Amino acid sequence: MPAQLTLIVAVDRNNGIGVNNTLPWRLPEDLAFFKKTTSGHAIIMGRKTFDSIGRPLPNRRNIVVTRNPGWAHAGVERAASLEEATRIAGEGEVFVIGGAQIYTDAIRVADKLIVTEIGATYDCDAFFPPIDATVWAEVARDTRHSAEHGWDYAFVIYQRR
Repeated sequence: MPAQLTLIVAVDRNNGIGVNNTLPWRLPEDLAFFKKTTSGHAIIMGRKTFDSIGRPLPNRRNIVVTRNPGWAHAGVERAASLEEATRIAGEGEVFVIGGAQIYTDAIRVADKLIVTEIGATYDCDAFFPPIDATVWAEVARDTRHSAEHGWDYAFVIYQRR
């Protein structure tokens, strides 16, 4: 396992994370936060998440989890499982960036969650697993307002208890 496995995600009020393999909202402040937070680190994602992005993210070690042994993409390392991906990632903080199935698997072994809470509800078809308060302790919250959307959002950090 890496020194620290961190899940980073943006969720709506119902823990929705996506619809039709895309983000249902556009929040540039969250994208900038994601870029700043994950730059220089290994990131682990499922193949569908990679397909939705369409390219390796720069200044990050991109690891894609897929059961297809023939899958390959320039600038990306392939892993058959989350466990293999974390071994490939090595030491330091490693970020899991989606999608729903990888989050469900990774939340069981993660050390930290970084959650952008979107103060609205969207018609999502992919969801982040529930955050169990007996397992996770909120340790930081930075609440902001999006004038463009008219709703609040918050950057929230949870540590495993």
